Amino acid sequence: MVVQLYLDLLSQPCRSVFIFAKMNSIPFEFESVQLCNGDHFSEQYGKVNPLRKVPALKDGDFALAESVAILLYLSRKCNTPDHWYPSDLQKRARVDEFLSWQHTSIRPNAGIMLWLKVMIPMTLEKTCPAEKLAAAVETLNETLQQFEDKFLQDKAFIAGEEISIADIVAYSELMQAFFAGHDIFDGRPKLAAWQKRVESKIGQDILDEAHKMIQNPKQMTVSQTALEAYKVRILKLLQ
Repeated sequence: MVVQLYLDLLSQPCRSVFIFAKMNSIPFEFESVQLCNGDHFSEQYGKVNPLRKVPALKDGDFALAESVAILLYLSRKCNTPDHWYPSDLQKRARVDEFLSWQHTSIRPNAGIMLWLKVMIPMTLEKTCPAEKLAAAVETLNETLQQFEDKFLQDKAFIAGEEISIADIVAYSELMQAFFAGHDIFDGRPKLAAWQKRVESKIGQDILDEAHKMIQNPKQMTVSQTALEAYKVRILKLLQ
């Protein structure tokens, strides 16, 4: 049975799922959930995912939320090559270690750049306060250093010499900051070399398809419903 994937490719977790499915030739129906239109607030989507977040998966009557859970489900259901989620105990532990860490580190600290550099000007029609942006950049730089020192070290990929789910998640999260206008690779040759290795594995066609929505985030059009919801979040960021 072909699974249904509910995605918005502006979302970094959605891009992780999309890239993984495409790289493994997993057949799926792309169900578009446009966050900028407030589609996730609809009654219809609430029946798929009551958490009202993307991505989500449906496999027949079975529904699943959360990108990491979806990635692992697809890897098991479709019996993807072992390197994605290694059977080797210690390699798998490295993948699990990163996936556990990234929720409170790379995800918020890279993702906030889109909010500060794009969403604040779009929503409030003013630029982000300089001190707020500077503090966010400092925190992100600390996170990037941790990623290099702890998770990359001198390895080609997070789990060793082969790409894994962890690399796809890390790449998608970090590129959110890059496309928001913050060059995270400048002055970081180790990180930049890892980026190139990941991109060479993904392939340009999949990269182009995955990034077509996020490449020019300042050109996004946001509905009034979504705008009001995002304004609440943005005002909290500025406190």
